[in-house]
Amino acid sequence: MEGLNINPEGVYVDATFGGGGHARKLFASLNEKGILLGFDQDDDALKNTWKAANFHFVKSNFRFIQNHLGLYGIDKIDGLLADLGVSSHQFDVPERGFSIRESAPLDMRMNKNGQITAADVLNNTEENDLYKLFRTYSDIINLGKLIPNLVHFRLSKPFETTKELADVAKMSAPKNKENKYLAQVFQALRIEVNQELESLKDLLEQATKVIKPGGRLVVMSYHSLEDRIVKNYLKRGSFEGNIEKDFFGNVIKPFTEITRHPMVAGEDEILMNSRSRSAKLRIAVRNEG
Repeated sequence: MEGLNINPEGVYVDATFGGGGHARKLFASLNEKGILLGFDQDDDALKNTWKAANFHFVKSNFRFIQNHLGLYGIDKIDGLLADLGVSSHQFDVPERGFSIRESAPLDMRMNKNGQITAADVLNNTEENDLYKLFRTYSDIINLGKLIPNLVHFRLSKPFETTKELADVAKMSAPKNKENKYLAQVFQALRIEVNQELESLKDLLEQATKVIKPGGRLVVMSYHSLEDRIVKNYLKRGSFEGNIEKDFFGNVIKPFTEITRHPMVAGEDEILMNSRSRSAKLRIAVRNEG
């Protein structure tokens, strides 16, 4: 909330509404002239909304944020908050297929109306493309063991459950690091199913267009792939980290970071909420022009 530097009469977007915790805190700082829009593609998020003339819930992926703001007649906003990745609710509902600890359908769709599930990806992706997928979306180094095991299993029957995936993946997991290994396997599939990195890039580019000069962008990420994209865009103005400079040698970029390094959870917060352990918070202000 401090990072958003909230103007009580401003217009704000919670791009990842989820359980509504951040949104309620933000909304409490607004007066009747302030406006909050909460975005979420998950039907379950609707249960956490409330009725108010100056609150609007938008059931949509945040990669379409500019279009939806236009539908509300909003051209510029004062701030945008994005808490990336899977929500606690999605992790805690076994049948959504995100958790490595439960046996459930191999789904992993954040939008339950999406066409492709994790089972579809795992069963129908060519072997060479599976290598590319896990190489791009994880830090797994022994793909030469993992991929053949996955392919061998699906020759006899298609993957259907998270337990089947976990059991096969464990065969190639380093000793005493099984949980971390499985988390990376699940993460790679989840990112592919939901096109998370492409959606993040779309969000950041649209944030550049809709946040007014002096407005704030606050992003929380939970793994290095997300954080690298956010970091590069805020520090260098490009997703790949390429730098373009003006005539005077200044880096051309849409945002300036409020802090040079991301904020991370302290020991006390981690004790209260273990999922905060991997969180990185970056805060930036929209530049002029």
